[in-house]
Amino acid sequence: MNHEEFIQHVFTSDDKVLMGQPVLVALSGGADSVALLRALHEAGCHCHAAHCNFHLRGDESMRDEQFVRDLCTRLEIPLTVKDFDVAAWQQAHGGSVEMACRELRYAWFEQERERLQCGVIAVAHHADDQIETFFLNLLRGTGIKGLTGMSRLSGHIWRPLLVVSRQDILDYLSEIGQGYVTDSTNAQNDYRRNRLRNIVLPIIEQQFPHSAERILDTIDNLKQDSELLAALVSNAIPNVWHIDIQRLLGRDQAPTLLYHRLRHLGFNRNQCEQAIKAAQSGHSGGQFIVPHYIMHVNRQSIDIEPINTVPDVEIPIDLQTDVHTPVHITVARNSTPFSPLMCDGKGKVAFNTELLDCQRIVLRHWQQGDRIRPFGLNGSKLVSDLFADLKLDHAAKRDTWLLEADGNILWVLGCRASALYAVERESQDYLMLHFKK
Repeated sequence: MNHEEFIQHVFTSDDKVLMGQPVLVALSGGADSVALLRALHEAGCHCHAAHCNFHLRGDESMRDEQFVRDLCTRLEIPLTVKDFDVAAWQQAHGGSVEMACRELRYAWFEQERERLQCGVIAVAHHADDQIETFFLNLLRGTGIKGLTGMSRLSGHIWRPLLVVSRQDILDYLSEIGQGYVTDSTNAQNDYRRNRLRNIVLPIIEQQFPHSAERILDTIDNLKQDSELLAALVSNAIPNVWHIDIQRLLGRDQAPTLLYHRLRHLGFNRNQCEQAIKAAQSGHSGGQFIVPHYIMHVNRQSIDIEPINTVPDVEIPIDLQTDVHTPVHITVARNSTPFSPLMCDGKGKVAFNTELLDCQRIVLRHWQQGDRIRPFGLNGSKLVSDLFADLKLDHAAKRDTWLLEADGNILWVLGCRASALYAVERESQDYLMLHFKK
């Protein structure tokens, strides 16, 4: 195709909205990113270029930066260059050089996009990259979603060159007389992607001519299948935050169904399988945690909650008087001879007045690892186990308040009191606390 056909093929009518606002172009100086910049510029897009210098290839890194500067000056395209210390990032976060560079550049691209008020970040992934990604995910082990490759538009990341091959890009640059720089490390086989690109895929193409086109067809088919699967799963489990267990267990392949409904939140297959096993056995209180969400397995439902909504507030209280917030507790200092029959150990409890000497008395919600020392039990008990014994669902656990004094849980309001600060029989000076929901 000639360069005009190349432009028409790359940019569809759906791209008009994206191209109608400033676009941040990730520009390395290599053939792919140079072709992307030139194509966008030729199509009349308002471009800002961003170049990362990781200083990993000595003089070659500085050569790339100078090439990019000269190109943008000639095209009158604004350019921002950023220097990175990859070793420092690795020391702080770990991971490979490849991972460090990826994390650094995409974080900076997003900062630049916001600063320059660009609509999207254009990156130069093309059809050959798509095939490489397909094989990398296949060899790593994945499901249908992992085999659909990269999306043309993912959040603020735009990949318009996914519809053209590396050879198409080289032909376009040759026709318009545009040079580019070559990263010498692309010829090295230190990375898995390079081994696929330089060794494996050429052999496949040699033995199975036109295999690239067939693989791309397969990726497109898998994308359509994935979209259909997502629609069917959403219909089967309409409420992702509150999932009816009996409805779920009544379907075939319940663990797989649950996984496909929750995978976008970060839950993996094993967690979903364990959740289903817990549900089938009638267990309550199971939890599975991913970076931003918690899955709670209760007897009737599986509830998903964003971690940032888990209450962690502490309310200081004064037990010299009634408590009115966050719940109402009547406080009385009694002189009537005490009898255990005066308390139910749940909503009405008694403590000796030494409790008033504590420096920190607060009401708060349950946290993972909380323990209480109940009457009649040697040692302590996890509050989560207490909740399980009481068959509380997640909503009830979340709404339950705990009384804590100097680091000790004294009372799970409405559920159980601690043996700490116990009142002796016939005592005539003690605190009576009465909580009503």
